[in-house]
Amino acid sequence: MRIVISGYYGSGNAGDEAMLDAILGALTNFNPNLEITVISINPHDTKQRHNVNAVSHLDIFAIVKAIFRADLLISGGGSLLQNVTSRRSLYYYLGIIMLAIIFRCPVMLYAQGIGPILGSFAGRFTTLALNHVDLITVRDQGSLTELNQLKVTRPKIFCTADPVLALNPASLDFGRSIIGQGEGVKIIGIAVRRWQGFEKFKIQLAEALNNIAKTVKIKVVFIPMQPSFDVSAAEEIVTLAADVDCLLLKDQYSTRQLLSLVGCTDLLIGIRLHALIFAGVQNIPLIGISYDPKIDRFLDSIGEMPVGDIESIKAEDIAKAALDKLEANYLTINESTIWRTLKDKASLNAELAFDLIKKHSI
Repeated sequence: MRIVISGYYGSGNAGDEAMLDAILGALTNFNPNLEITVISINPHDTKQRHNVNAVSHLDIFAIVKAIFRADLLISGGGSLLQNVTSRRSLYYYLGIIMLAIIFRCPVMLYAQGIGPILGSFAGRFTTLALNHVDLITVRDQGSLTELNQLKVTRPKIFCTADPVLALNPASLDFGRSIIGQGEGVKIIGIAVRRWQGFEKFKIQLAEALNNIAKTVKIKVVFIPMQPSFDVSAAEEIVTLAADVDCLLLKDQYSTRQLLSLVGCTDLLIGIRLHALIFAGVQNIPLIGISYDPKIDRFLDSIGEMPVGDIESIKAEDIAKAALDKLEANYLTINESTIWRTLKDKASLNAELAFDLIKKHSI
């Protein structure tokens, strides 16, 4: 059985690699003998990291060959179908889908986050392509709303959950070897990123950390989800947070290593979606700062709200939310009914994928 997976893989983004980890794990739990090919920005890294076949996202001949032989194309994980971060990427991922449709290969959108999609032509092209796929699962209600607005009606559509939510917690050994442990010290993990020239949030976040440090003894650990984007932003905050003990991590870590690092914190403040999801997996209190609807959608799914957005965030709001979380008798996230439901929904994606393959093999 052959499956091709298309997505933003091999870019050094820990969230996307975690999604691929989770998708591969879920699929191979159903069938360990799958032949899986991943379309990747860095095929060598993807082969080494995930132990799968991989072809370059620019090698059209290799992509066509893989799709032609495949029993299923998975357009999988993340916010692939949007044109806010890149106008070209929307057409690239839709192009891969159209190739599969031309070659009569079944197509599944796997736990996608849909939108925002700006512009009438982009919207019409997306509607055309998605009305010819076989199955769509989306990771949140907001994506379901986007599909309704696009008038995508032909395929079966299910609202499931982000694949990463199905991961099991990681051991804390690796995280402790990096972060250490301190008596009476609260460890705050922070996952930030550069975003479209916005600078104010760095100043406000640094001021919040300085204020928190006046009330509680803290150590702040900056955890990079994509070092090429995240480290420089973290460095600026460290410079501004002069009153705080900061540890700035700069390496590229695996999914399990990042889970372990997050698990060693007492609180995670995140602009990165999958850093927040990692906190939930590891049962760590979290605070989200929104830069994209996907942050708001995830927080809403677990009964939380962002403390603010990247354009107008205020230091006093961050500090108050952080102190409330640190001082509260925290109710565990991953033992809640909401969390168990999300994990079950995340696991459903792979089951639906195999149902689709069986349907087309009859």
